[in-house]
Amino acid sequence: MIRIGVDIMGGDYAPLETTLGAIAALNDLSPQEVHLVLIGDEKKITEIIDGQGVNPRLFTIVNATEVIEMSDSATRAFSQKPNSGMAIGFGLLKQKKIDAFASAGNSGAMLVGSMFSVKAINGIQRPAISTILPQEDGSTGILLDVGANADCKPEVLQQFGLLGSLLAEHVYHIAAPRVALMNIGEEEEKGNLLSQQAHQLLKNTKEINFIGNVEGRDLFNNKADVIICDGFTGNVMLKEAESLYTLLKKRGIKDEYFDRFDYENYGGTPVLGVNGNVIIAHGISKSKAIKNMILLAKEVTEAHLAEKIATFFQNNVVNQTL
Repeated sequence: MIRIGVDIMGGDYAPLETTLGAIAALNDLSPQEVHLVLIGDEKKITEIIDGQGVNPRLFTIVNATEVIEMSDSATRAFSQKPNSGMAIGFGLLKQKKIDAFASAGNSGAMLVGSMFSVKAINGIQRPAISTILPQEDGSTGILLDVGANADCKPEVLQQFGLLGSLLAEHVYHIAAPRVALMNIGEEEEKGNLLSQQAHQLLKNTKEINFIGNVEGRDLFNNKADVIICDGFTGNVMLKEAESLYTLLKKRGIKDEYFDRFDYENYGGTPVLGVNGNVIIAHGISKSKAIKNMILLAKEVTEAHLAEKIATFFQNNVVNQTL
């Protein structure tokens, strides 16, 4: 049975929306296959569950007396608030009392918690986070990094290509995923020094299907399955896509393709490159997004993604020579 820990106090609309999302997830989960561990204020969680006419015994509730807020320092939060839902959740994950941990709370703290609890996989320089790129033809693309690493070295971008390729293959079932580098031109010599050096590394990385550079206009035309960039660039592109969807929604424009830009449909993203299943969701997530965050945690756990990444880096000496 898969045990998924959920930080009920994490997010702008916690604990109500996070608890409602956990309840909603029950409709899509088999109790014989998945068990949810809700971590947070036990009294508040129980009151919400009771108010929905649901049996609290369907969950395991772990009481947490503190909350890591969005404004808290990511590096100091765990020492200052050891009884927070996030700290307890990572403790349970490290002790293997849960198989995955998911939160819509402070994303910086989630990354720090990942690094200091389950830790980075041996050989991984910088774990990354990704986002889904809805393609115009109906397929799904992946962009990473989207905020975990604002500054990157060429070999870090090379590893992002490997991580994105493994994610695409094992979670989204894309065979031989096409990996591309975001740049200001398609030509090999284009871009800044980081892009030029990363291109050379990626071109010589036999473990991935590298197709070269793509430009910003190629985000949604299915030119690549995985697009890699530094976290600063990726976060700007992600926020631009989110703002476009928001503008269309405000103007009352209904479009089946652009509806796929709604972050609530995806729930969150796994932290790639750590020894555990950690899912980060948007801070403004409501019940639908929380439900999908939990479902994604199940998919990532079933795919044994972290184990497959660890095995890959254990068995492959990746060329890092410029």
